Amino acid sequence: MSASGQLTVRAAVAGDLAAIAAIYAHHVETGLGTFELAAPDDAEMRRRWQDVVERGLPYVVAVLPERGIAGYAYASPYRARPGYRYTVEDSVYVDPGCMGRGAGRALLAALIATCAPLGYRQMVAVIGGSDNAASIGLHAALGFERVGCLTAVGRKFDRWVDTVFMQRPLGPGGATVPG
Repeated sequence: MSASGQLTVRAAVAGDLAAIAAIYAHHVETGLGTFELAAPDDAEMRRRWQDVVERGLPYVVAVLPERGIAGYAYASPYRARPGYRYTVEDSVYVDPGCMGRGAGRALLAALIATCAPLGYRQMVAVIGGSDNAASIGLHAALGFERVGCLTAVGRKFDRWVDTVFMQRPLGPGGATVPG
């Protein structure tokens, strides 16, 4: 898909799922980027990957030659009801040992570049923690605007957690009627 220096972004394949599961487990167990409390098992991670791929949506990995999988990202339907069919939600997770190396930016840029030609008109980020400066900054750098914050809607690590909503148009956004 794309390369940035030595960082390459490509479609995730079944052989990547163990690394993807390990990255996600770290975020579940240590962070607020997801409100899951227990890391899903390998079978569940495979099911989630297959669901995204079968919908024709992007599920990508960032690869560093010296480290392997540096992160992953995917787009999924924002909501199930048909009125939301032109809107996707992004999810981006980076290996903690690869932070600050451009993986998150490359992954999110790949999702944006892939979803626009598929006819999607909006991408939404639902970010755990109003203090999640890294994710908020990443999204802002790629054209997302903060559109709202739900205060204390999640509970994790014995504390209340906010959810920040950010959004960016894809292609013509809401300027035209989808064809």
